[in-house]
Amino acid sequence: MDLVLLLLMLLVSQPVSGKHKLKCQLNLEHQDGKKSWSYYKPGDHIISVVTTATQLSRTKLPFNRAPSSQSHSSLSTDKSRILGFIFAIQVVNKNLQFLLNLTLGYNIHDKNMNAIATSEALLDMLSTGEANVPNYSCGRKDNLLALHDGAARDISIQMSTLGGPYKVPQVSDKIVSEALSEKNQFPFFYRIFPKLGFHYPAIVQMLLHFRWTLIGLFASDTENGEHFMKTLSPVLFRNGICVVISQLFSMIKPTASLRNAIAKWRQVNVFVNFMEYDFLLDRILPFHIELKRLPGPIVGKVWITTFLGTYKLKQSKYLRYIHSIWTFAFQEKKRPKDYYFQPDIFMEDEFEDHSFLCSISKHVFSVKGRRRCTQKAPLESKQKRNSIWIRSYHHLYSVIKTLAKVLKAAYSSRSRRGKKEGEEKLATPRLQPWQFHPFLEKNEFCNLSWRKLYLDHSGDVTADLNIMMLVVLSKKNVIKEHLGSFARQSLTINQDALSQLNLLNVVGYFLFFFAKALGPISSGPSLVMVTIDQGEQESLPLSKCVDNCRPGFFKQAREGKPICCYDCVPCPEGTISTQKDTEKCTKCPDDQYPTENRVQCIPKVITFLSYEEDLGIILISFALLFFLTTGLTLIIFLKYLETPMVKANNRDLSYILLVSLMLCFLSPFFFIGQPRKATCLLRQTVFSIVFSVAVSSVLAKTITVVLAFLATKPGNRVRRWLGKGLANSIILFCSAGQIIICSIWLGVSPPYPDSNFHTQPGVIILQCKEGSVTMFYIVLGYMGFLAAICFTVAFLARNLPGAFNETKLITFSMLVFCSVWFSFLPTYLSTKGKSMVAVQVFSILTSSVGLLCCIFFPKCYIIILRPDLNTKEHLMIKVGN
Repeated sequence: MDLVLLLLMLLVSQPVSGKHKLKCQLNLEHQDGKKSWSYYKPGDHIISVVTTATQLSRTKLPFNRAPSSQSHSSLSTDKSRILGFIFAIQVVNKNLQFLLNLTLGYNIHDKNMNAIATSEALLDMLSTGEANVPNYSCGRKDNLLALHDGAARDISIQMSTLGGPYKVPQVSDKIVSEALSEKNQFPFFYRIFPKLGFHYPAIVQMLLHFRWTLIGLFASDTENGEHFMKTLSPVLFRNGICVVISQLFSMIKPTASLRNAIAKWRQVNVFVNFMEYDFLLDRILPFHIELKRLPGPIVGKVWITTFLGTYKLKQSKYLRYIHSIWTFAFQEKKRPKDYYFQPDIFMEDEFEDHSFLCSISKHVFSVKGRRRCTQKAPLESKQKRNSIWIRSYHHLYSVIKTLAKVLKAAYSSRSRRGKKEGEEKLATPRLQPWQFHPFLEKNEFCNLSWRKLYLDHSGDVTADLNIMMLVVLSKKNVIKEHLGSFARQSLTINQDALSQLNLLNVVGYFLFFFAKALGPISSGPSLVMVTIDQGEQESLPLSKCVDNCRPGFFKQAREGKPICCYDCVPCPEGTISTQKDTEKCTKCPDDQYPTENRVQCIPKVITFLSYEEDLGIILISFALLFFLTTGLTLIIFLKYLETPMVKANNRDLSYILLVSLMLCFLSPFFFIGQPRKATCLLRQTVFSIVFSVAVSSVLAKTITVVLAFLATKPGNRVRRWLGKGLANSIILFCSAGQIIICSIWLGVSPPYPDSNFHTQPGVIILQCKEGSVTMFYIVLGYMGFLAAICFTVAFLARNLPGAFNETKLITFSMLVFCSVWFSFLPTYLSTKGKSMVAVQVFSILTSSVGLLCCIFFPKCYIIILRPDLNTKEHLMIKVGN
């Protein structure tokens, strides 16, 4: 039985184009010439192409025809893309460098702009027989190399879904959705163009470069338009750009009114538009109508579109409120040698009747019929085609050339493996589609394309772009300017183009006033509006909610308003901002402080209580004066040491007190001048110890006076305590307490030099830190404790008899001393910087002068000016009385 079936198949078969094709008895019937068609040419490997030759027509449809007739009148056929495929394959087949002994065939299908026609084309591609039955072979063997499509997202996904099980490489030459980049879902899909939205970062960088922070965002109400809105809006928001007008434009029903949004946000002068199937003037018309109704002058609007190419626009009344239209164009590489293909091959204008043999057939089990036109003659002619047409479809040639190289590389790799295994020639079975994927993954499409394509960090195809600008001028055609470029994700603006645009604005500005002076302006397109910003004419309009925050201010968001609407707040103290629209101010370094307008940090002035400044000179002068005065007093006491006035109240205590006062007047030298480690360690300790000795001496004097008067009473045992031993013990004991405290202070947390950057603005204060503040106040407290005891004892003994009772003088001196140091604490704590040092030096001098003047000046007065009173008899008068 099997032999009979095999014999029947051999009898009905015949060779067609070098292949055995089973010719089954089919039920032929005439098909409409406008049904789907396909062009076919056999080869060693077939490239199946699903493309669109049927296009929508812009002609108006009358209402006096049947709908079926209207549907045909709105369609037109454009076979130039088909010519590009056929011509590219023919050129590759003639070039021995691409395919040594192999040839490429093609099977080009029209998808007729619908999914059903696409499914039928795919079934026809996957079915080798006459019927559209996949996996069924009826004699013909098409060795499929790749599937090439130029379709939208839905149809491309449909093609990937149907071709995926067969692992057929699918190459697209359209900018398709990002969804097709998912390799897990579409592992056999390859693109030669970037994915949808690859140039959105260029739009964002342009908006940021020109500081357009308030924009309108518009798109078609298609899936790609919604993807545009969902993709770009978050990116704009993250970059501080506010979308205050957002709308999807319907393709089948009237657009909702934009009046309220445009009237509310009149300061929006930049519109970003996702352009897909609709035409530019259709998009501009609603804006023109609404802008025309607004009162007052209207600034020309900037239209940034996602269109890849350049619009061909003539002057129109609908462009009246348009400043310029911005588009993108692929950057091109240097022209290769084969850019215009081979000079001896040209295309015929009419080729179908001469070069193809078409037949219409329908299998009894097939659902759709398809007109198949098989190429019978080369597409050559002596008449040369226009090179612009060839350049328009050069990317198709790049695709075919890349596939040819992949085919050659795959067979070369197989040939090398065959030689290793001892084979002498290529294996007779042709390679299967899934065997080409390792070679396609190298993505040679970018390298062989005449456009500047490359792979980004994630492996996706992207491109370098030129930014084109169509500027609308009054009563003139629209002029085109090359505004800049977006290469390797970096924006570059052509400043010369902006300068030319600025010049055109200035010329148009004067022409406007000149025409206004002559008479009314005709109802034509308006002049390019000129905006003024900070005294300079800008070539582009502004589009923002508020003016820029000047340097020295930062942005503070307004409650309930978009982030682009903000208030300008001065920078806080110690911070600056050097640029416009700063989000936050920058803190100056510790050694610098901001200028008055807070736009720059300048070095702080280093300050300390120095010998060169007036305050330091005054304090040092008084310290030296009182030191010399104390020294003179000491000399007087030494010269008149045998006089009763000097001998009274223990002259040795007077000497110790005078020497300690001299040291007190010298201690300010540790406080004045730049703080060093040594001076910081000595200033407080020396001052406190010397003053403790001085106060201890006064206390010893007071106790001596009291004991001396008590000893005069009969039977009093106090007499044995009188003498130098008691006085010296008091001084040593009281001074030792202060020395112990200072030693603990220096051992635990000693003073050290420090720089104070923050107490006074613009000043670095060099000072001595106390180390342990507690120990500092303990030292002062101990000294105050000694002074309080001395004041109390002297006050109680002030009424003792005698012509010269020293306790009265001591009481008054201690009153001055305590007043000075009790007022010192609040004053010291309330001052800053070098004033604190000056307060302490002043307190030292004042308290020392109080002791010197109150205790010794009356004695010096008697010794020098009243020697008649400096007698023992005079001192004993009141005692005797």
